[in-house]
Amino acid sequence: MKIFYSTLMLGLLLIACQPKPDTSADDLFKKNAETVMKSIQNWQDEKPDYSLYADSAMAVNTSFGAQEDMIMILSEESKSNDKMMMEMYDFELLNSPPSFLPGVNPDTKKPDGSVRYYGAWKVTLPATDSTEAKSGILKIYESYDFNEDGKIIYQQGYGDFSGLMMYLSN
Repeated sequence: MKIFYSTLMLGLLLIACQPKPDTSADDLFKKNAETVMKSIQNWQDEKPDYSLYADSAMAVNTSFGAQEDMIMILSEESKSNDKMMMEMYDFELLNSPPSFLPGVNPDTKKPDGSVRYYGAWKVTLPATDSTEAKSGILKIYESYDFNEDGKIIYQQGYGDFSGLMMYLSN
């Protein structure tokens, strides 16, 4: 019996001395996912909050026939395009809140606090005096990378935006 209790005590001692797991990447992911959710909600409310973005934030230009690979998110042209889109269309995320997924560092393959999600957006061209409202569903994948201040520095979204715009305008 002495051997049993000695072994049990040794086992408990070894378990108690184990280092606590590092949850910093998971904690950072959760904080950054909240920022992404704010950005999504602001887009639905047609009130984008550009303070969520770093001054040098970039977005991948995934538009068909794009002349430039990257877009400065805080440029006046980009903000003007956002405003025009919000004036023309209504946006609603159908799977709200979305399921956020942790991203990984491409070199280390370890979680790094970045955020990804797959979403389905309902985009509606409102009715006018001479036309009925028209809606389409756009399935997209988006990812966001952050700086050490918790600001978005890189955003990319993939979906058939061109196809949806053509459908809504015909």
